[in-house]
Amino acid sequence: MLDALEDNETNFRFREDVFWNRKLNMTLNRIKTLYSRERELLHEQERYYGTMLDIVSTGILVSETSGNTVTYTNSAALRLLGLSSLSSLRQLKNIDSGLYGAFVSASEGKEAEVTFINDMSSRTMYLKPAIAVIGGHEMTIISFNDISRSMNDMEAESWTKLVRVLTHEIMNTVTPIYALSDALVRYADKYGHSGKLAGAGIPDLKASLETISSSAKGLIRFADTYRSLMHIPEPSRQVVWLRDIVNRVMKLTEHQISEAGAKCVYSERSDDIMLYADEGQISQIMVNLIRNALQAGASTIEISAVITADETVVVDVANDGEPVPEEKREEIFIPFYTTKPSGSGIGLSLSRQMMRKHNGTLLLLSGTGSRTVFRMIFR
Repeated sequence: MLDALEDNETNFRFREDVFWNRKLNMTLNRIKTLYSRERELLHEQERYYGTMLDIVSTGILVSETSGNTVTYTNSAALRLLGLSSLSSLRQLKNIDSGLYGAFVSASEGKEAEVTFINDMSSRTMYLKPAIAVIGGHEMTIISFNDISRSMNDMEAESWTKLVRVLTHEIMNTVTPIYALSDALVRYADKYGHSGKLAGAGIPDLKASLETISSSAKGLIRFADTYRSLMHIPEPSRQVVWLRDIVNRVMKLTEHQISEAGAKCVYSERSDDIMLYADEGQISQIMVNLIRNALQAGASTIEISAVITADETVVVDVANDGEPVPEEKREEIFIPFYTTKPSGSGIGLSLSRQMMRKHNGTLLLLSGTGSRTVFRMIFR
C-alpha cells in the first residue's frame, strides 16, 4: 500500500475474504477509501479555484522563479497575450522582445510595465509578481492587466479639465476687452467725424482699438473652437455597413483628392464588415484622416478593413505622404498641437475622443519610412 501511495496510485484493494488477514485488510481498504476521498476533494477544490481564475479579467501566470517554464495560465492571460497555449516564457519573444523581458523581470520578483502591439492593437500591460513555494519549488505568480484604456481615459480626462480651465479663463478675460474696445471704436468713429473730439491722434486711437477688438474676437473664436473638445455628443449608434461609410467619405472628399492629384482606394479583407456606430462621427474621423494625408502631400491613400479572430474590426488609413517624425507620434494627438502652419491642433484629438466614445481607439501605427498608417480599432 505504501509503495502504491508513493507512486500516487490508489487503484488497489486488499482481500477481505481471508480469515487470518481479514481485519487488517479491511482497515487498509478503509484507509485507502479515506485517502481517495480526500484526494478527490482536493481535485474538486482545484477545479473550483481554476474556474474562479478563468472568469476573472486579470491574467494569471505561474512560472518557475529560476527558469522559463510556465506551469499555469488562466483564460484571461491567454486572451490578453493573444495565445492559445503557453508553456514557456520564451514563446513571448515571438510577440515582442520587450514583453518577454518584462515577464522575465516579473518572474524574478520585480514589478514591470510594457507596451507592445498584438492582435493589431497597442496594449500596455502592468505586471505584479508574488513568490510562492509549491512542492518545495519556488514559483512566481504573475498577475497582469491591460491598462491601455485606463491610461487613455485618464489622459482624456486630464486634457478635458485643462481645456475647461483655459477656455473659462480666456473667455472671462477677453470678453470685456472685446466689448469695451468695440464700444470705444464706435465712440471714436462717431465723435471723431463730428468734430467733438479734437486732435490728430483720433485715427491712430481708432486703429489701435480696432486691433484690440480684432485680436479679442480671434481669441474668443479660438476658445469656442476648443470648447468643442468638452462637448462631444454621445454617438447615436446603429448597425451600418462599413463600405457605405467609406463610399460616403470618398464622395465628400472627392473634390479635394482630385485637386491634389491623388487617389483613394478601399479594400476589405473580411466579408460583410458591419459596425454598430454613429455613421456621422466615423465619417468625420475618416474625412479628417484623408485631409491630413492630402496636406502631408500624399498621392495614394489606402483604406483597408478586417475582422480579427476576437471579432474586433480594424480599419487602417494609410498614405504615402510626408511621415510623422518618431518623436512627434504621440504629440499629434495632444489638443492644440499641430505640425501644420494653418492647423488648429484639434482634429486628431477630437477623432481619438470620438473613437473612445465608441469603446475603441485611434493609433498612429507607423509614421516613418514610405507609409503613414492610422489605425481605427472597434472592439
